[in-house]
Amino acid sequence: MMISVLKRMSLLVLLAGPLAFLSGCNTMEGLGQDTQELGESIEGEAQEHD
Repeated sequence: MMISVLKRMSLLVLLAGPLAFLSGCNTMEGLGQDTQELGESIEGEAQEHD
């Protein structure tokens, strides 16, 4: 039963993640800005844990 729940959660994340990302940007410029913000966020987290 636990495996079934984990599979469903994984599927939800795999499907919802890209949809949420793509729905947030309507143009290539928006995609570039979103990607840059994501990179800056990752960089900030990495610096905190360095």
